[in-house]
Amino acid sequence: MKDTYQTITELSEGEFRDRGSKFFAYAYPVYNEEDWQNALEEVKKAHPKARHFCYAFRIGLDRNNFRANDDGEPSGTAGKPILGQFDSFEVTNIFCVVVRYFGGTLLGASGLINAYRTATTDALEKANIVEKTVEDIYKITFDYALMSQVMNAVKGLELEMVRQDFGNIGILEVAIRQGEKVELIRQLRSMISGIRIEEIDKVRVIPGLEMEFVYTR
Repeated sequence: MKDTYQTITELSEGEFRDRGSKFFAYAYPVYNEEDWQNALEEVKKAHPKARHFCYAFRIGLDRNNFRANDDGEPSGTAGKPILGQFDSFEVTNIFCVVVRYFGGTLLGASGLINAYRTATTDALEKANIVEKTVEDIYKITFDYALMSQVMNAVKGLELEMVRQDFGNIGILEVAIRQGEKVELIRQLRSMISGIRIEEIDKVRVIPGLEMEFVYTR
C-alpha cells in the first residue's frame, strides 16, 4: 500500500492580473479542517477590502476529502480550477485561496477560469514540493514509573516526538510510518513492558500504559 505523497512545505504565493482585476493566490500545507480554516481567516484579515476569497483543499490520499468554493463567482469558475491544479501538480494535504480585487471589467466564465487557474499555478510553481511519508500520530500516556522505558523505546525505534506533556502523568505523541505501524507498535509495547515480542500480542493491558491513535498526517 502506498504510504508516500507529495505536498508543499510552507506558504507559497502567486498572482495574476487581467483587465484591472487582481488575483492573489496563497497555498498552504494543511492536515485537517482547522488548518485550512485558520489559513483562510489569516488571508481574510490581510485583505479586508477584497471582493472574493475563492478556495479549494484536498487532504489525505484517497482523494475523497476535498472542497472547492466559488465564494460568489459563477459556479465552477473559481474553486474547481484551483482544485484542478492540485491534480496537475499531484499534491495533497494542501489548501489554496485566491483573493480577487475586482477591476471593473467582467471577465466572463472563461476569463475567470483562466485567472483562478493561473494564479494557483503561479503559487504552486514557486512552492517547495516534497515527497513525504504518511504517518499516524499515536498518543502514549504513561505513569512516570515507566518514563525511562518509554523514552528509551521511542529513541531506540527512532520515532519522531510530535508533542510532549509532562504534567500529572506523562504524555507523548509520536509519529509512526503508516506502512510499518503494526510492527512498530508491537516493538514499542514490547520494549516498554519488558515482555518478549513473541508474547506481546497476548498481552491486552500493560499497567500504567495506554496508546491511542490521534490522527494521520
